[in-house]
Amino acid sequence: MAKRSKDKLTDDLFSWEPPEVAVGYPAEVTGNGPLANKIARSVSRALDEARAEHGRGRKTIAGMMSERLGRTVSEGILNKWASEGSSENRIPLDAFIALIEATQADDLLGFVPREFGYEVMPEKYKSIIQLHLLEEHEAKVQSRKQELLAKVRSVL
Repeated sequence: MAKRSKDKLTDDLFSWEPPEVAVGYPAEVTGNGPLANKIARSVSRALDEARAEHGRGRKTIAGMMSERLGRTVSEGILNKWASEGSSENRIPLDAFIALIEATQADDLLGFVPREFGYEVMPEKYKSIIQLHLLEEHEAKVQSRKQELLAKVRSVL
């Protein structure tokens, strides 16, 4: 009997993984420990990814942030914000927003909500979630109607 060769043109249905819909760095990036360290690790990762993925070094990012904020952000201050050892220098919220914009690091958007058990996802998924919640509600209403109908039938 001839051995069958693997079909390289057809995807394996069992190996499919759904795409990530929420943004945010995984726990392996932020790690454990003090909140200040988690923030520094996230800032550092965003800066590293901006260089690797967009060719934007810290000097360029500092310039973009300075322009957005209307005040000077130096490469040195970016280094302090990204350093776990620099606990007295934490990134202000407006600078955090400018950093997200300059680095295009959407995963930074998930940092604060995840600290409170929430997720951030693109708006395009909002209707899907709302639809699911409505379907769950409909199922509960239908179940309750069936219970009441059974009671009514038992009385009649």
